[in-house]
Amino acid sequence: MNHDARRRTILGLGTALAGAALLPAAAHAAASRGTFPKGFLWGAAIAGHQAEGDNVASDAWLLENIQPTEFKEPSGAAVDHYRLYDRDIATLASLGLNTFRFSVEWARVEPVEGMFSVAALEHYRDVLLSCRRHKVKAMVSFNHFVTPAWFAARGGWEADDSAQLYARYCDKVARHLGDLIDYATTFNEPNLPRLLFGIPGPLSGMADNPRMKEMLAKAGQLAGTGKWSSWIFGDFATIEAGLLKGHAAAYQAIKAVRPQLPVGFSIAIADDQAVDGGEAMRDRKRAIAYEPWFRAIAEHGDFIGVQTYTRELIGPDGVRPPPKDATFTSAHMEYYPQALEATIRYTAQHVKVPIYVTENGMSTDDDSQRIAYIRSAVGGVANCLKDGIPVKSYIHWSLLDNFEWIFGYGPHYGLIAVDRATMKRTVKPSARVLGQIARANGIAA
Repeated sequence: MNHDARRRTILGLGTALAGAALLPAAAHAAASRGTFPKGFLWGAAIAGHQAEGDNVASDAWLLENIQPTEFKEPSGAAVDHYRLYDRDIATLASLGLNTFRFSVEWARVEPVEGMFSVAALEHYRDVLLSCRRHKVKAMVSFNHFVTPAWFAARGGWEADDSAQLYARYCDKVARHLGDLIDYATTFNEPNLPRLLFGIPGPLSGMADNPRMKEMLAKAGQLAGTGKWSSWIFGDFATIEAGLLKGHAAAYQAIKAVRPQLPVGFSIAIADDQAVDGGEAMRDRKRAIAYEPWFRAIAEHGDFIGVQTYTRELIGPDGVRPPPKDATFTSAHMEYYPQALEATIRYTAQHVKVPIYVTENGMSTDDDSQRIAYIRSAVGGVANCLKDGIPVKSYIHWSLLDNFEWIFGYGPHYGLIAVDRATMKRTVKPSARVLGQIARANGIAA
């Protein structure tokens, strides 16, 4: 398959159109003046495996370090956030941001099945206490793609008891950390496999990729179980069923410990635009990729996170390439910041819970392009607020340039650059621009 097409599809995740529940009158008036409602969350995000480093007990670590592998390079020490978390949170706060979104790594907390690490839990408690010291809200994902290697080796989310095992872990985390968490998500982009592979497109044949099959077979052999299922590597329909059960079980486990803690999940959603009569295919994609999760949040959820990066053109035959005159990011994704407004509006048509923008951003080495993207995307959020859509946050991906899964360290999404030889952080101008917007709690009308 075409490598650039794969990059555009995987890294360009994030979907399409119109209104919802009304905000209080004062908040609506504030939005119309170019300011945002009081208490709006302005933040930046990372994920444990992508930033912490040395997540050696995880499924991703093994897949990155075997041959053949789908990963360009291993994560290794990542950007050393496990050690430098306090410095990173202090920088976020100094910029004027009030929210830090990060994940607790299941593989660190339960590196061996049934054995929980108090040291790891205490580490994450220290991270949460750092958020408190710096007056930053903590939005915690209990799972951001990565699972323990033992979990993948017994079938991952395809195993019949996966939901119970995940709920047990969530119970432990909630009991140890829940008093310091402000918002919790059970999963990050659990719909990703169906979004990538649900309809014909550049990646629809990935399940038949011989190298991927060989990678999974090698992982299962090394694990001693002969099987391996993790993240987007496995049977997509079965993985989705396990994740849906996992969310319900995790939601109930967390709520049993902390009833007042807001719990939801975040989904990957693109601005799906039908072209050349592609409405039926677009609607098919939406039914596959989003609607099961809209139903899930209606049953077990206090909010939904929207994670958008670009648009996707859909014809009758499936996903189409971007227009020939499109501008591309360094991740070979179409530059299209207005996608965020469209996906918020579309989501608001289908859910009755508050909407949080939990990821939005772009990969570029031209920071002026990132600044323009942020201004445009935040302007789209303001438009949604003017129309009474209950948007509660804008959280940028990412705080740091970090490990970007199969693409390694090539893509740069961060507000802060990292020299991986020295781990020195350098704040980019775009970080200061977002910070100025956050301090003003709004943009120019």
